[in-house]
Amino acid sequence: MPTNLARAFIESATRHQAKTAVFWGPEEISYDTLLRQAAGVAAHLIGPEQIQPGDRVALWMKNCPEFVPAWFGIILAGGVVVPVNNFLKPEEIAFILRDAAVRVVIHDESLQEGAEKLALFLPELRQLRAEEFTAAPSLSPLPGEQRSTSDLAVLVYTSGTTGHPKGAMLSHGNLLANVESCREKLVAVDHDRFVVLLPMFHSFMMTVGMLLPLLVGGSMLLIRSVSPPKNVIVEILQRRATILPAVPQFFRALAQGGAPPDFPLRLCISGGAPLPAEVLKEFNERMSVPLIEGYGLSEGSPVVTLNPIDGSGKPGSVGLPISNVEVSVQSDDGKILGVHETGELCVRGPNVMQGYWNQPEATAQALRAGWLLTGDLGHRDADGYFFITDRKKDMLLVNGLNVYPREIEEIIYRFPGVKEAAVVGVPDARRGEQPVAYVSASDGSTLDVHAIHHFVREHLADYKVPKHIHVLPALPRNATGKILKTELRKLANSPG
Repeated sequence: MPTNLARAFIESATRHQAKTAVFWGPEEISYDTLLRQAAGVAAHLIGPEQIQPGDRVALWMKNCPEFVPAWFGIILAGGVVVPVNNFLKPEEIAFILRDAAVRVVIHDESLQEGAEKLALFLPELRQLRAEEFTAAPSLSPLPGEQRSTSDLAVLVYTSGTTGHPKGAMLSHGNLLANVESCREKLVAVDHDRFVVLLPMFHSFMMTVGMLLPLLVGGSMLLIRSVSPPKNVIVEILQRRATILPAVPQFFRALAQGGAPPDFPLRLCISGGAPLPAEVLKEFNERMSVPLIEGYGLSEGSPVVTLNPIDGSGKPGSVGLPISNVEVSVQSDDGKILGVHETGELCVRGPNVMQGYWNQPEATAQALRAGWLLTGDLGHRDADGYFFITDRKKDMLLVNGLNVYPREIEEIIYRFPGVKEAAVVGVPDARRGEQPVAYVSASDGSTLDVHAIHHFVREHLADYKVPKHIHVLPALPRNATGKILKTELRKLANSPG
C-alpha cells in the first residue's frame, strides 16, 4: 500500500491515464486531466499561497467536478483538507476555520455570495475560486508525496449535537486503510462506476464515493441533480453505473418508483443514517439489486461494518466488521460484554482517528485503552453481526427503564402511509422522561394519529408508547439525510 494519499492518487492516475475518472452530465474527465488539474491547484497553493506541509486548507464547495481536483490538489501540496458543510451559515463556517487555523479556503462559484459574507467574519482569510485554477503538468516530487502514513490528511468537523463541532483528525494511513478494507469487502474493481449523489464534504462520500473508486481505478458518476429521483435513474442507465451509496430515504424513493429493465447496478449501500427494516423489506420486494446496510462515523474514516454483499446479511443489522477492524460492545466501565448484551459500540483498528483537533479532553473521552467509543448503543448476535439500538444520548429513561427510540420508530414505519418517523424524549415529572413521536406522511396519504397510537400500543409495552404523536409536512434533516433530533427536541420542549 502507498504510504500516503498523494502517491496513491498519482499511481492510480498514471496507471489509468486515458480512462474516465469523473462523469458530469455530458462531460468526461480523464485521469490524466484530473491529475493535471490537481497539480495546478497544488502549484498555486505551494507558490502564491505559500502553503507548507501540514497547513490546513478549507474546501467549501457543492458537488461539482472542481471539487475532486481541489481536494487532491491540497493533498499533493502536502496540506490538510478541511471539508466544510456547504449548508452551514458563514458564522458557523467562521468558527470551524478559526478553530483549524485555516488561512486559505477554496470555494466554488455558486457560493460567492456566502464567501462575501464570510469575509466579514474573517477578513484575513484568502479566498480562491475553484473555477479559476489552471491545469499544470504533474511536477514530481510534490510535497504531498513526502508525507508519512501518520501525517494528518483531513480534518472532518463532526456535526456537534452539543456545543461546537469538533475536528476529527484523520491521517493518510487512516483513510488508506479504510479504502483498502472497503475495496476488499465490496469487491471494488477498476470497471466499477460509483454514483455520487450525497455531498462530498461528508466522510461517507469522501471515502466510499471518491477515494475508493479513484484509488482502484474506477469512475465516479457525479449526479448533477438528485430531484426528482428519476433524474438519477436516467444517469445510472446512461453511464452504466454499478455501485450506489446513498441514504435510506433515497432507497425508499427508488423502491417506490421501481427499477427499469436492464438496470446496471450490482450493489446498493445504505449509510449516513439507520436503515428502517420496513424500507429494506420494501426495497427487496421491488428491486433485484442487493441493498446492504453498513455503519460508520467520521472518527472511523468512516466505515466500520458492512453486511456481506452475497445476500447473507441480516435485516436490521449493520453487518460485520470490515477487514482489519475490531468492534466490541462495552459497558460504561470498559468491560467487554457478551452476545445479546446491550452496551456502547467500540472500534479499534487502523481507521480510527488520531483524536480531536486541539481538544485533549474530548479526545480522552472518545479514546479509551485503544478503543474509539462511538456513542452508539447496540449488541452483537451469536454470528458476530452487530445491531445498533440507538445513540447513547438518545436513550430514554422511562420509570427507570431503558427505552430506545429506534425500536419505537421501527414500529411506526410499519404503519401504512408513514414516510418518516422520529422519536425524542421530553422531561416528565412523574416518569422521568416520556417518548414523543414526529411523523410525516407519504405522498397522497393522510395519517390518523389515534390509529398510529393504537398500532404502536399493540406491538410495544405501554411505557414505550409515545405520549404524543405529531404529524409534520416533513421532518428536519441535515445535508446527508439524517433526521435532526436536536430540532425535534426543541420543538417537543417548546411551550404549547
